[in-house]
Amino acid sequence: MGLVWRSGMTPRVGKRTLRLTGRTMKREGRRSVEYGRQYLPPSGSAFTLIEMVIAIFILLLLLGLAVPSLNGVLADRRLHRTLDRFNDMVRMAHERSLADRRALLISWSEHEVALAPAAFRKGESTQPWDRMNFTKGEKWELELPAALSKRATPAWIFWESGVCEPARVRYSGPNGNWTAEYSPLNATGELMNYAPK
Repeated sequence: MGLVWRSGMTPRVGKRTLRLTGRTMKREGRRSVEYGRQYLPPSGSAFTLIEMVIAIFILLLLLGLAVPSLNGVLADRRLHRTLDRFNDMVRMAHERSLADRRALLISWSEHEVALAPAAFRKGESTQPWDRMNFTKGEKWELELPAALSKRATPAWIFWESGVCEPARVRYSGPNGNWTAEYSPLNATGELMNYAPK
């Protein structure tokens, strides 16, 4: 089978003429030289427009499936951040009531949850020590199961000894909802419900 000559192929050539035999090109004389082959792609090996469109469609389909799951992960993160932030406030109330030997309140208002002393000392700033502002679509509920009155004020007290009222806190917002019950002895929360959107 002879070797096919294509334009652009340059064999290593000496001064003498070349003869094609099989897959090598031999020079007449004593030495033989391997022919440097240059492979050209067959005419049907490039992508067609239809193949490109199908590949892009599949890529967009996979991207469309990944985006909602990514949104769920981000919503879970934001919801968990809200829970952690509230738990930090509860922990601060517990620790500061023990350290300062004074009663502290976590109180709910229309636009925020705030931590402040139950009674301010003379000359002390009346600003809350910590606060969480509500964002649009958030709803916070405080339930005090041991309260004597069903219409108790939305305030959770931490006494000088560090103990607090047992409480159940419900949160719902654009990222999901959670419910936590807090122990009266050490104010640790137990998550009863956690559902990101």
